[in-house]
Amino acid sequence: MLTAKNPILTGFHPDPCLLRVGEDYYLATSTFQWFPGVQLYHSRDLVNWEEMPSPLRRKSQLDMVGNPNSGGIWAPCLTYNNGTYYLIYTNTKNFHGIFKDVHNYLVTTTDLYGEWSEPIYLNSSGFDPSLFHDDDGRKYLLNMCWDPRPEKNDFSGILMQEYSEKEGKLIGEAKNIFAGTPIGATEAPHLYKINGYYYLMVAEGGTMYNHGVQMARSKNIWGPYEADPQPLLTVRDNPSSPLQRTGHGSLIDTPNGDWYVAYLCGRPIGEKGRCTLGRETCIAEVKWDENGWIRLKNGGTTPPTEYNSYLPEYKVAKAPETDVFDMDKLPSRYNTLRIPLDEIGSLSVRKGYLRLYGHEAITSWNKQSMVARRLQHHKAEATIEMEFDPKNFQQTAGLSVFYDTYNFFYLFMSYEEEGKNVLRIIVRDSLKFYDPLMRGVDIGSATKVWLRAKIDNCTLQFYYSLNGVDYFEIAGALDCSNLADEAYCDIDHEGHTGTYIAMCCNDQSTGENENRCFADFKQITYKQI
Repeated sequence: MLTAKNPILTGFHPDPCLLRVGEDYYLATSTFQWFPGVQLYHSRDLVNWEEMPSPLRRKSQLDMVGNPNSGGIWAPCLTYNNGTYYLIYTNTKNFHGIFKDVHNYLVTTTDLYGEWSEPIYLNSSGFDPSLFHDDDGRKYLLNMCWDPRPEKNDFSGILMQEYSEKEGKLIGEAKNIFAGTPIGATEAPHLYKINGYYYLMVAEGGTMYNHGVQMARSKNIWGPYEADPQPLLTVRDNPSSPLQRTGHGSLIDTPNGDWYVAYLCGRPIGEKGRCTLGRETCIAEVKWDENGWIRLKNGGTTPPTEYNSYLPEYKVAKAPETDVFDMDKLPSRYNTLRIPLDEIGSLSVRKGYLRLYGHEAITSWNKQSMVARRLQHHKAEATIEMEFDPKNFQQTAGLSVFYDTYNFFYLFMSYEEEGKNVLRIIVRDSLKFYDPLMRGVDIGSATKVWLRAKIDNCTLQFYYSLNGVDYFEIAGALDCSNLADEAYCDIDHEGHTGTYIAMCCNDQSTGENENRCFADFKQITYKQI
């Protein structure tokens, strides 16, 4: 027996979809505005997970230029049928206010490590789409329905419509098969056929502290669906649980007959505090009761902080603390913002380095040069080694601790008119900018620097070095509690992502000109402290 601690995927890994094919298990999670789209993992023991290539690696599959913060990929659904893998996903182009532009697509492959097809457009009636393969060969698309009419419930239920694989499109009429329970905000549908019943799993309560997983069932695929008298899991009434905001589930069984649910959580700093790591992925053991409802194996509705697996151990190599950019392609734990790497940088122009060309500002929703990896621990340290030779004050490059373009910390090198290079810090905190230094730190003619960020819960301290050995604090300790979904509760925006450690290069003087600046990054080190 193996025992694992939750969350099993730490840092920004929301909306898990869990799939079993034979003895192999796959997890897909949302990536929102980060490219490539959808994070995939593989395991054979449900405990040890290895990174896989992301499926949406071409701009023709996922165009996110201009997408808002927390737009892009919402809630992917990975399924398998007759030798083919199916991935359903939303590309969210707009979701602020009463209207939502949420476009749902389907791609397929026969090889999860190979290329995926070009996307088939499905609909835009709501987000969180999923595909169900019935045992008679018919297929059905489900998604929540968004209703902007002020007198209606905006989360107006779960829509289902048949999908014709032969025609490559939806056919027939869409029907609202489940309106949800009084908890409201019914979303994230997944459909399963088990022991003669169609079981519908949904999330309810919204993805903050009222979140949960609810089941319903019917003998007929079109309903009516009977709601389970109690939620499968939620901690909305248990503020002391270390795993909060639990919901958005996905169900599988093993060849041994054991059952599991994957779900998301947030780990707040302090009771109902801010979740600076974003929403993470957990797994819990479940069982069937005498009434045919699925229940947490440990009882109640509060998922445990640990779970057991009864499968043979599947050993997976751990990611190294230091990634040296002497590689042909970035590991899948690295993302760019909205656009592919080949539009902003290269791993081949200077061998052994990641080169990023300066494009738009760090606040841009279009084309900016950023390569980033998730912050995965409440206490962590990240260090980059960078070479940069700016020619004016509008050319910048450095290290960002980045939630999105509204909330970030950016330590960067730039140039002053006096003919010297300087280090500066810019902070954006819920739309407000400030400079904790108020002036640049003079580093003379130095063009190579080591920049470090040390995070201790909600405190961030930056450092710099000119030799990679002696590090100096720059500015004082900074409050970084704004790097969280909860920071958006008091402004007219929404945040649903997580914190990243990012390497950046910006050029607002020559922009798209061939003479734009560039920065070379030799390595990045990330470690838990």
